[in-house]
Amino acid sequence: MAESIIERKPLGETYGGSAVIEGVMMRGKHRAAIAVRPDLAGEIVIKQESLSGLYSGPISRIPFLRGIPMLWDAMGLGTKALFFSAELMGRQEDPDFKMSGGMGIATGAFSLLVGVLLFMVVPSLGAGVVIPQGSLLFNGVEGLMRLLVLTGYVVAISQTAEIRRVFGYHGAEHKTVNAHEAGSPLTVEDVRAHSRLHPRCGTAFLLTVALISVLVLAPFGKPPIAIRIATRLVLLPLISAIAYEVLRFTASRKDNRIIRLLIAPNLVMQRLTTREPDDQMIEVAIAALKAVISAENEVEQLEPLVL
Repeated sequence: MAESIIERKPLGETYGGSAVIEGVMMRGKHRAAIAVRPDLAGEIVIKQESLSGLYSGPISRIPFLRGIPMLWDAMGLGTKALFFSAELMGRQEDPDFKMSGGMGIATGAFSLLVGVLLFMVVPSLGAGVVIPQGSLLFNGVEGLMRLLVLTGYVVAISQTAEIRRVFGYHGAEHKTVNAHEAGSPLTVEDVRAHSRLHPRCGTAFLLTVALISVLVLAPFGKPPIAIRIATRLVLLPLISAIAYEVLRFTASRKDNRIIRLLIAPNLVMQRLTTREPDDQMIEVAIAALKAVISAENEVEQLEPLVL
């Protein structure tokens, strides 16, 4: 979940990332880089990989369709980065430890099922108990319950030391990209001076999805539970696409006084999913961003030759 989509306007570069176990994943339009320090006293391990055309192709420039990579980022690329970091950490105890393909698929499927049940089914069932049939308040109450579940989930998992460290890497990711956007040198000292919050954070995306879902689902009223769950699943891509456009619009106008008021809840939520990182965390985030910037520059230089 600790994910963000961040665009650097001056150079037209797009960078996003997520925190993983003792590391950070950063991605551009063509390449992704995962930096992990499995031994806290050791070296940073970096893995790079190419991205599909979903990030740089025509779809990435079409409003309301370009939000699709955001979903894939959270469900696909972010999960792969998490498994990579988990494998590196597992090898600290067992040199032969591997996250098999079957294990990864099973874990991903289970996580998706839990997410759907927790954030889609449970709030809908809860609202159905509170609100009588046909009430216009149903979708509003369902949305409120979805927000409460999301907040409660974040607060609950943040009680563990492991997740608090992941949230620290999340803060390091934001600080590093904020520094890059501001044109600051990518050094620990300069990066530390920047905010751990960012208006395009994945946490903000989830919160925006919860709010947009109230408006999109309102016309459906309160149908039977089977139809209710089906409509929420079918309309999730549309809701996500709208949320992504709202996020882009508000982030590009974050200096506007009214917009600052609108995005304030997003920034408040980020205070729950980010922590002030230590210097080692910032070093890892810097390593990931430097690696992906270097890889993106190589691709940009090669593209004219391919054409």
